[in-house]
Amino acid sequence: MSLKFGTSGVRGLVADLEGQPARRYVAAFLRHLQSSGQMQGGRVLVGYDLRPSSPDIAVDCLNAVAASGFEPVDCGAVPTPALALRALDTGSAAVMITGSHIPADRNGLKFYTPTGEVSKDDEAGIVGSLGESPVPDASYSAADEHEVTLSAYFDRCVSLLPEGALAGWTIGIFEHSTVSRDLMGEVVRALGAKTVSFGRSDVFVPVDTEAFSDALFQPLAGWVRDHDLDALISADGDADRPLLVDGKGQFVRGDALGLLAARFLEAKAVVTPVTSNSAIERTGFFSEVVRTRVGSPFVVAEMEKATSVVGFEANGGTFVGRGLSLPPLPTRDAILPVIATLALAAREGITVADLVLRLPLQVAVADRLQNVPSDRSGEFLARLGADENYASEVFAPHTIERVNAIDGLQFHLTGGETVHFRASGNAPELRSYVEAATAERASELLVWSMRALEKAVR
Repeated sequence: MSLKFGTSGVRGLVADLEGQPARRYVAAFLRHLQSSGQMQGGRVLVGYDLRPSSPDIAVDCLNAVAASGFEPVDCGAVPTPALALRALDTGSAAVMITGSHIPADRNGLKFYTPTGEVSKDDEAGIVGSLGESPVPDASYSAADEHEVTLSAYFDRCVSLLPEGALAGWTIGIFEHSTVSRDLMGEVVRALGAKTVSFGRSDVFVPVDTEAFSDALFQPLAGWVRDHDLDALISADGDADRPLLVDGKGQFVRGDALGLLAARFLEAKAVVTPVTSNSAIERTGFFSEVVRTRVGSPFVVAEMEKATSVVGFEANGGTFVGRGLSLPPLPTRDAILPVIATLALAAREGITVADLVLRLPLQVAVADRLQNVPSDRSGEFLARLGADENYASEVFAPHTIERVNAIDGLQFHLTGGETVHFRASGNAPELRSYVEAATAERASELLVWSMRALEKAVR
C-alpha cells in the first residue's frame, strides 16, 4: 500500500486509497477525535476536488462517517479552504478528498478537526487508530451543504476589498481542472474586474504552481499578451496553492504572493518554511519571521504561538492567524494572496509587475525531477549532508559557505546564492529551489542544479 502522511494529508495511488482504505482512514480519524477528547459525535463534512476518483472516494468517506456514528454532510466539489472555513464556522470535523497538484492516478485525504487542520500529533494518532477490520456499509442520508459552503467562502473573499476595487482591470482565468475555476471568476467580477477564461479541461490536469517550466504553462504569456490582460490567475487542483502571472507574462513566485498578502493584512509576524525566499527577514516588513519545515502542520503549529500573524508557503498557500482584520483561517488559501496582490497594485495605481519589483527579494525559481523513488532521494540527501567531499564534488565549481538542514538541504553559496534540495512529501519527486541576484543567474543556477540532480540519482 502506497498510503502515507506527507506534507499535508494522506496521499497515495488511487488503487490503494479507494474503497476500504479510505473508509479505514476516516474511521481511524474519528476514533482518534473521540479518544483524544476533541469530538465525541456530530457533523463531519466531506468535500472533494475534480479528479475522476474523488467522487467515489467521497462516497466511501461519507459511509465511514455514518458507520462510525457521526453525521455525514456532503459538501461536494469545493475548494479546500472553503471546506475548512465551513468546518470552523459550524464546529464540524471535515475530510477533503484531494491529491492537490499530483497526477490523477493518485489521490489523498486531508483531515480537519473542529478547530482546524490536524497536527503532526493528530496524524500519529490517526495512524495508531487504524483498524484491520473492514468498515461496513451504512444506511445514511447525507445533508447537502455544497452551495452554502461555496457561498460563505465567496463572501469571505469578496469582503477583502471595497466594492469596485478592481474596476478597469481585465483578469484572465486559467481554469483547467481546478475546483475553484468558476469561483475565481465570480470573485474578481464581483470586485469590478472583467474576466477572460482560458484552458478549461474536462480531463484532470496536475498543475504544480511551483514548476513554472512545465509545458502546460507555455501558452500563458501569449494569452496575457494577446488579450492585453492586467494579470492571469489560477490555482492547483483543490485551490490551496495560487498562480499569478503579471501583465508582462511573468510568473509571480508563491512566496512573493504570501509576503504581499501579509503586508495587505498588516501582519506583524509571519511564519513560513525554509523554502521561501531567504531575503524575507531582510525586508524589515515584520517584527518576527519564523522558519519551519515544509508542510502546513508545521506552519500552523508555529502560528498558534503568535498574534497578528500570517503564514505562507513557497507555493503561495496563505494561512490567516489571530489578531488580524480578517477572521482566522489557518489552512492554505489560494484566492486570498491573489486578491491581496491585485488590491495592493490597484490601490497604489501600479502594475502587478511593478509591485513585485519593489520587493527587496532575490530572484527565486524552482523545478523538480519526477519519478524519483523516495528511498533514492533519501539516500542521495543523506550522503550529501554527511559527506563534505561528496557535497563539494556535486556542487563543483560552486563554493559552499554553509548548509541549512531544517528540511532537506539548503546550500548557501559564495555571493549570497542558494540551492535547496528536498524530496517531496507527497509524490516521488526531488525538488530544487534556487535563489540568485538576477533572473538570468537564477535560471543558469537552476539548470545546473537539475543537471546535478539528474546525474546523482539516475
